[in-house]
Amino acid sequence: MIPLESLHIVLASQSPRRQQLLKEAGFSFRLFTKDVEETYPAELPVTEVAAYLALKKGIPIIEHLQTDEVGITADTIVVLDNDILGKPKDEAQAFDYLSRLSGKVHEVITGVALHTRTKQQAFSVSTKVYFRKLSDEEIRYYISNYQPYDKAGAYAIQEWIGMVGILKIEGCYFNVMGLPLFQLYQELQAFIEDGE
Repeated sequence: MIPLESLHIVLASQSPRRQQLLKEAGFSFRLFTKDVEETYPAELPVTEVAAYLALKKGIPIIEHLQTDEVGITADTIVVLDNDILGKPKDEAQAFDYLSRLSGKVHEVITGVALHTRTKQQAFSVSTKVYFRKLSDEEIRYYISNYQPYDKAGAYAIQEWIGMVGILKIEGCYFNVMGLPLFQLYQELQAFIEDGE
């Protein structure tokens, strides 16, 4: 095991949830972010989109990494019936997304990419999320009282809607929050050992 305190990590993410999770998992890191257009080839299978975007987000940061630093980038998507539900642009779209998720099972896929100045690798983790049937009033309450606009699929599992609306999940809870910590820890160890 490589001691956590010996890792020099650069997190390239503006997500407060990812920052919080990494901190709570015992990692120290510095932040470095650059805006990247989150586009991907239309023919790319939905299961590969998150990892593709995570790698793409790493391209601008590589030249800013020190030789002993590892960059982490990530992207989370919500997939329902092979459609990707991104971050809603307004209240109407947030309502549409949550209405579509209501009473259904969907998949949350987080792609994570690890970077040094000389190599990159990506992996993705999938979690199934089971929503109970939500009423229109519940959906409106959530949209009015929380901020679904920066969240894939218009919701956050750790907020009110997750507490009262999600029956169960299959897979990693933290993955739904935006960072699959168990897998990240394993992959990070292997990535660093491979480079030594």
